Amino acid sequence: MNMASANSGWRLLGRRPRTFGMRIGAISDAARRELLMRGALGSATILGARPSSRAATTDPNGAPGHVFWVRVLVDGIPPYETRVRQRVSEANLEWMQPGDVVCCRVDPGDRDRLVLYVPDFAETGRASISKILADGRRADATVLAAAPVAADYSGRDDPVLRLDLELRAWDEPTPWLVRLVQPVPLAAIGLVDLGQHLEVAFFTVDHGESVAVDWSASLGED
Repeated sequence: MNMASANSGWRLLGRRPRTFGMRIGAISDAARRELLMRGALGSATILGARPSSRAATTDPNGAPGHVFWVRVLVDGIPPYETRVRQRVSEANLEWMQPGDVVCCRVDPGDRDRLVLYVPDFAETGRASISKILADGRRADATVLAAAPVAADYSGRDDPVLRLDLELRAWDEPTPWLVRLVQPVPLAAIGLVDLGQHLEVAFFTVDHGESVAVDWSASLGED
């Protein structure tokens, strides 16, 4: 995938008529508390994040409003994508970047009405990318497929891609398949073509929850 095709894909997605998450107004504090107590527990992969343009989404304590595009997993319904407008502290925002997985509580009667929150590792079974890269084991990954997922990608930031990879590690008897949603540095776009090899870090054999691509090593910068 070259840079031109990657950007073309993002723009095409951005022009696609949206049929999900049409209502992205921030919910009230009372509704948020109710959802946190009674909503269905799920997980949400952050696909995109940007500051909200609405001044009303900054609360009296100074927490700014943001709009998040997320892929939601909740037991009993197929995965879906939607947008969430929510006030987030700077401390939590660090853990709510594209590729990160957070917890959510979803209104059973309206799946686009949900609250995101940063979990403990025990809640999601997923570590942060920086933690995986610092402490994980190493493996070779072969690119099987790559597709852009951030519909509002503007060309200024690293694109977020969905990567299907086959991993091989010297201390694991057989290869295994994973799917990741992670930002890809612009300089590394050429590394996600079909059949290319990437260096990755992982904690255990899973579907990608404990896997992160080491872009610096893959680019030969280390």
